[in-house]
Amino acid sequence: MFLSVFEMFKVGIGPSSSHTMGPMVAAARFLDQMRASPFKFGGVRASLHGSLAFTGIGHATDRATILGLAGFTPETFDADKAEEALKGINEANIITVDGLDPLRFNPKTDLIFDYETLLTGHANGMTLMATDAQGDVTLRQVYYSIGGGFVMTEEELAAGKDTDEGAPVPYPFKSAAEMLEMARASGKSIAQMKRANEVSRNGEVHLREGSKRLWQVMNDCINRGLETDGVLPGGLQVKRRAKSIHEALLAERGLNLSAPHTINDWMSVYAMAVNEENAAGGQVVTAPTNGAAGVLPATLRYYLDHVPGASESHVEDFLLTAAAIGGLVKFNASISGAEAGCQAEVGSAAAMSAGALCAVMGGTPEQVENAAEIALEHHLGMTCDPVKGLVQVPCIERNGLGAIKAVSAASLALRGDGTHLVPLDACIETMRQTGADMSEKYKETSLGGLAVNIPNC
Repeated sequence: MFLSVFEMFKVGIGPSSSHTMGPMVAAARFLDQMRASPFKFGGVRASLHGSLAFTGIGHATDRATILGLAGFTPETFDADKAEEALKGINEANIITVDGLDPLRFNPKTDLIFDYETLLTGHANGMTLMATDAQGDVTLRQVYYSIGGGFVMTEEELAAGKDTDEGAPVPYPFKSAAEMLEMARASGKSIAQMKRANEVSRNGEVHLREGSKRLWQVMNDCINRGLETDGVLPGGLQVKRRAKSIHEALLAERGLNLSAPHTINDWMSVYAMAVNEENAAGGQVVTAPTNGAAGVLPATLRYYLDHVPGASESHVEDFLLTAAAIGGLVKFNASISGAEAGCQAEVGSAAAMSAGALCAVMGGTPEQVENAAEIALEHHLGMTCDPVKGLVQVPCIERNGLGAIKAVSAASLALRGDGTHLVPLDACIETMRQTGADMSEKYKETSLGGLAVNIPNC
């Protein structure tokens, strides 16, 4: 099983990898399908189902779908051009995109939030349709946004295409047990095995330059969040707090005013900065999702800024180790909040971050696996219940606490020798089973939990 670090970590836009990036990617794929078709098209339509319908407006799924049909992609997204395009579409009810004739599209009637029809493949389903000059549907495709910006067609999901079909890699571990056995047999670290797999597919330059860019985007996102204040969009009137908290922390430095536990505030503020940027629709990196995008950058920034002896030369190893763990979670369970609750998002992010931090602080493969298990175990059962469908409450603070748990888990694992009672594989399987048993109300639908118990929302 091989999942590239650049599939696990993707540069995109907020507020949601599954509800914003995924639909935009699906729309782009549908445009390619239309371009390859012999039919002549006169219009397009879209229907959102399941979680994409229930929390679609809060996650900007409608905007993302329209912009995707207009040719926008998460990787090259330009906010100013997007606003201009949306304004034109709303005024003219026409989408103009390269390689196709002008397409009729009325956002009020051609984009449907279908709350009744639940597509069977995944909680995040959408149907895209192309019509002829008379308005009859001549091309139809069902897509599923399966978490982390990953998108599959109905046919791909049914055929089990969410698996690797490329050339063999040197270390094809599908479980944590296999990963540890390969590490023992080869004498390599998890990062070294993951690096060998990456290089065998994409080469050293791609890995080196791509890893630098990922951390640059992550760190830039932290810095923007630390420098920006105001109120987040969406109607909850949630105030950005990262800037003021960061300023207070800086003011306290050197004055002996801080308690030892103030280090937790540094971890939290880095994560909150990212997720405030995400909530505002800014550029983020899925890690493994947008809703959990703050945990890993916060943990890495904590390591670089606060751990004696830390070095940026370890950033690549950090990302490689995290991607190896994230791949195990995705392959054997889920990273989708709509499928398994927030345990699959912030829980997965904390496991990835804990293992990665443990690795760059000198942990053995066994200690790395232990750190990831500790972090994931203590997120089991966590629900996904965003208020008003916005990735703000409880998501922003939850990323901060996820980073704190990640650091604590790494520290505990480093205090031991790697032996422990619950294997990471068992914890991942428990998370999968818990997600399957969890009520749909608590899986990114805003039909239960905090989403229905906050007054005046």
